[in-house]
Amino acid sequence: MITADTVKAWAEEIGFLACGITGMEPNASARALDHWLDSGYGGTMRYIHRQSKKRKDPALADDRARSIVVVLDQYYHDDSTVNDTPPRIAKYARGRDYHQVLGARLERLAGKLREHGALHTRCYADTGPMAERELARRAGLGWIGKNAMLLRPGAGSFFFIGEVLTDLELEHDAPFETDHCGSCTRCLEACPTQAFVEPKVLDATRCISYLTIEKKGPIPEEFLPSMEGWAFGCDICNDVCPWNQRFADRLPVAFGYRPTDLLAHKGVNYFDEMDEAEFDERFGGTPFSRPGLAGMRRNFHAAVPGASQ
Repeated sequence: MITADTVKAWAEEIGFLACGITGMEPNASARALDHWLDSGYGGTMRYIHRQSKKRKDPALADDRARSIVVVLDQYYHDDSTVNDTPPRIAKYARGRDYHQVLGARLERLAGKLREHGALHTRCYADTGPMAERELARRAGLGWIGKNAMLLRPGAGSFFFIGEVLTDLELEHDAPFETDHCGSCTRCLEACPTQAFVEPKVLDATRCISYLTIEKKGPIPEEFLPSMEGWAFGCDICNDVCPWNQRFADRLPVAFGYRPTDLLAHKGVNYFDEMDEAEFDERFGGTPFSRPGLAGMRRNFHAAVPGASQ
């Protein structure tokens, strides 16, 4: 019979930063999600509304699963020499599309489970109705910081969260119950668009990541002076976190997340000079396919002071 320790050893062999296991019980954060959505903080991300019942109760997403194996996959890399001037790109987006990289790594772990008795597995790499940070907290992997990110002692927060749901009955880890942010408010104070309503509550409609990735159409004029050069995503609330400043650069990074620097030192008109076919050829397997060519044109112009969208 497979033990939880065996599964964790497989996760370590694959190269995951950490692994924990939790069950299919409803999430304790259900009311918080309802309030967040009712307050309009999700903006145009209507898929979260559609998925809300499953996000609050993972058993509704998969009635065959009995355990959730949660993993963290480190992606931090030092970008100080290539990402110090606009247009700036968030660290996680400067390699291959993490959905594909993490998905393939999760499938390797799921394959191990199937080889040893699992009749059913399902992987989620930020691709379905999983309340990932809450599940990771439940699996003992860290706490939810004031910037609403999962933080792990000795690691920080520069990692992806993935899940493998399985019909195997595995021993669950104890939830992470303590909070190690203390009195620190650096992340809240550093946000240039003041996107945090309160600690742990993010108004996504004010977040640079939302504005450059999820939002359709022009970026509202009120936020343009506060973009600070970001053309895709934003690392500010992670960069200023003492846990990341102390620990993030000490950890290995999977090959697929290593930066390709395809956009290093590109000018504001870079995307204006290509058509859809060229964009798809160059960036079809990268995170930039999410906003598409029109979105990246908009983002580059918004990121450079004085440029028009």
